[in-house]
Amino acid sequence: MRDYVKRKTRLLRSAILFCAVAIVASAGCNSKQGELAEASRAVDRQPLPFAGRSIEVFVGSASKPATEEAAKLFEERTGAQVVLHFGGSGQMLSQIRLTHRGDLYFPGSSDYMELACREGLAVAETEERIVYLIPAINVPKGNPQGIKTLADLSRPGVRVGIARPDAVCVGLYAVEVLDKAGLAEQVRPQIVTQAESCEKTAQLVALGSVDAVIGWRVFQYWDPEKIETILLPPEQISRIGYIPIAMTPFANDKELAQQFIEFLRSDSGQAVFRKWHYLTSEAEARAFATPETPVGGYWPLPEGW
Repeated sequence: MRDYVKRKTRLLRSAILFCAVAIVASAGCNSKQGELAEASRAVDRQPLPFAGRSIEVFVGSASKPATEEAAKLFEERTGAQVVLHFGGSGQMLSQIRLTHRGDLYFPGSSDYMELACREGLAVAETEERIVYLIPAINVPKGNPQGIKTLADLSRPGVRVGIARPDAVCVGLYAVEVLDKAGLAEQVRPQIVTQAESCEKTAQLVALGSVDAVIGWRVFQYWDPEKIETILLPPEQISRIGYIPIAMTPFANDKELAQQFIEFLRSDSGQAVFRKWHYLTSEAEARAFATPETPVGGYWPLPEGW
């Protein structure tokens, strides 16, 4: 009986000691958790670096889905507001010219940036290349007309769409591709419509309004359930396009505008464009062209277009 009482006493002491240790440990854990929670709240209370500030960007629609996503991410990280206006690159340049507004010009090709710089509507020293583009044929999913080449666009009954070559970057590239392939006169009678922007050019195919457009390779990834891309042979790529960005002389917040340019060029910004299948280096773009294919530059639209 005495041994039994001793064993019970030892067990009771052990239980009390265990509980005491557990209480202390729990208090320590709770304290640590509390410290972490407070630290997290302190971070949340830190003001975002550009909260309350905003920039206005005139954007060619060639980059629309990726630019929208990148701007949203920039806003979340900085607290700034990015006001985006989309349309044909020529239309966006006209808006800057008429209103003397806008912190940044972000056209769909080098052609319109060159025009902007010539007119003093973009600051050349601030220009940066963001991504690269390759012209291609885009057709509705399933390619009902069996289009495989540029020459197929001249077949009777094939409805072809392009963007306005006098106002939209991809329309200018379409005319250049046809002209340099010697097919402009054969295909021109089949062109049934000219769209006002890159976005509306892609929609022509997605909606089945035409059998094909001469657009950008990347259009397929804007709406992969409705659009397919027919790549051109490397020798028919007239130029490798790129999307530049630059400050305008009317920028109200040059610091924030520069920060947005740098964000688009950063790993985070480039990752957004890669997600949408834009080409982020000249080397990537060169894989679709020849070693001699020029990059960017300016091509004057022939008379009659």
